[in-house]
Amino acid sequence: MLTSLADGRLLAEKTGATPPVVFALHGWQRSGIDFAHIVEGLDAVAPNLPGASPAAEPPTEVWGSPEYADLVADAIRPFGPVVIVAHSFGGRVAVHLAAKYPELVRGLVLTGVPLLRLQSPPRASLGYRVFKRLAALGLVSQARLEAERRKRGSADYNAAQGIVRDIFVTLVNEDYRDAMAKVTVPVRMVWGENDTSAPADAGRAASQLIPDARFRVVDGAGHLLEGHLETAVRHDLLELLLEIDPQ
Repeated sequence: MLTSLADGRLLAEKTGATPPVVFALHGWQRSGIDFAHIVEGLDAVAPNLPGASPAAEPPTEVWGSPEYADLVADAIRPFGPVVIVAHSFGGRVAVHLAAKYPELVRGLVLTGVPLLRLQSPPRASLGYRVFKRLAALGLVSQARLEAERRKRGSADYNAAQGIVRDIFVTLVNEDYRDAMAKVTVPVRMVWGENDTSAPADAGRAASQLIPDARFRVVDGAGHLLEGHLETAVRHDLLELLLEIDPQ
């Protein structure tokens, strides 16, 4: 079932009753439907985030995760504090949300979130730097430069166009250390052993920068919310809900 949030600025998958006790934030170019099994039986909403989901139009200007967090805060505010379960890109937003709006967040369950880079990104090759310089001088067309970018870009980068690509680049270059240090709610971090988008060693290192975080690895799991990882995330979500509101 679809519902609108934040004065119609967000559309969300909804389960159970209102007010929701769980907000689910999806990964890059995914959608709220990813959490269908994880929030089954719970009062929950899973918004489709603008530009970060094919199901939602992009914003009219370049956003980073703080701007997404402001929008999600507007969606949560009418209901009161919630538990956030977030995957990948959604976890970037969740960390900023918990740091800036602690009154709206009761806890976080994070999975596969690129919060920390253990190694510096490789410098662009000399060949690409030459193409970029030639393009700036008008000696190489923008189409040729774009072709060179696509040879070197990730699948997500190459799939993005226009403002969505600019948002993606902004997100990739963000630093979350300050935001992580400000998170005061309980945090559960559940990582796939074979996650190549957000490696488990980087996830474990990030957990050490969050004051009340517990980290665990799911053997054999990858990055996407499926199989044993999906089951583990649901388990930790239900466990955290019970810890917060013992019955």
